[in-house]
Amino acid sequence: MTDHYEPGTGNVSDQEARERVNRLLTDYPKLADKHKDSEGLPPTRTWFIPPHYHKDYYLRDVVSLCEQGYGEVELHLHHGKHCPDTSDNLRETIKLCLEEFSQFGIFGKENGKTAYGFIHGDWALDNARNNQFCGVNDEISILKETGCYADYTFPSPNEATPKQINSIFYAKDDPSKPKSHNTGKPVTANGQCDSEDLMIVQGPTFPYFRDNKLTKLRVSGDEIAGHTPLKPNRIDACIRSAISVKGKEDWVFVKMHTHGATDGDAVLGQEMDDIFTYLESKYNDGKNYCLHYVTARETYNLIKAVENGEPCEDPSLYRNYRVSAPQYNSTPDIACASKTLQERVARTYKDNEDSQPSQNDQAQASSHSSEPDIACTSETLQQE
Repeated sequence: MTDHYEPGTGNVSDQEARERVNRLLTDYPKLADKHKDSEGLPPTRTWFIPPHYHKDYYLRDVVSLCEQGYGEVELHLHHGKHCPDTSDNLRETIKLCLEEFSQFGIFGKENGKTAYGFIHGDWALDNARNNQFCGVNDEISILKETGCYADYTFPSPNEATPKQINSIFYAKDDPSKPKSHNTGKPVTANGQCDSEDLMIVQGPTFPYFRDNKLTKLRVSGDEIAGHTPLKPNRIDACIRSAISVKGKEDWVFVKMHTHGATDGDAVLGQEMDDIFTYLESKYNDGKNYCLHYVTARETYNLIKAVENGEPCEDPSLYRNYRVSAPQYNSTPDIACASKTLQERVARTYKDNEDSQPSQNDQAQASSHSSEPDIACTSETLQQE
């Protein structure tokens, strides 16, 4: 499960945003502890958190869940909302995010360098929404340059989604044009890749009949939000989408997404409980299927193990294959992003719900120096 985690969405009060975080801290362990995969591990979640919600200790508190083994944190970024972003500002924003998030031990290492997973805000990866919500045509190159190991944005409900659906592939950047991720080279077993290309890990896109009626044909994606509950027929359809590394089709990757702060009733309550129960009853019999709950980082590692020609009989051996496990630490008393990072983000992304910093934010931000202001969960199913 990839979670676009934004506690203040909907212009809610600081109190309501805090209540959303507190609910996650209380309810997710209760939910996860009821379930186990084939390795005896609980369901994990990857919280993709944007820097404008590194405030009021939200980031630190989610890290405390990661310390307990309930998931991991990666980078989510909204930018280019009220004016197009620039390559230089995007690059520096990401560098600051990596530096400040790393104060909590977030992010692993690949070849000795900080490595991160990414989800683009408003789905607009590589300026794919007509110069809105981004503005940077060479975004894929910048992501690779700064250590991004894979993107988990798609599918999306708009024009940004790739033409090449239900696949794991490499996007080759064309800095002169937007949406370089529209198509790409599939990741293959015993394959090769260009080190400058970005891996795109997608969730399923599939047709289904709502209420099992022929007159209610719908197209669904990887969202779990509660308004259209993920029932067994749609879970089965997700798995039939068979997203895998070419040549290793018996490992099926099922990436789902949610906006967990606002969709808590679905992803912290009965619907998510029912989803896990169904997965564990139908897709974890040890004969036809083995279920593995994995984070975004672990998903990438499993994919790379297959690509590199490893035996890949037991997925558990490759959870830390390329990107090492983060060393989470929730003890630093850091409430919010530095003033420098806040200013970087605000150059192209201003939102009413974030316009008034809290007292914690003001106190913490004042302690940081600033520079002059310039312009599902992913699940893996092993078929026996």
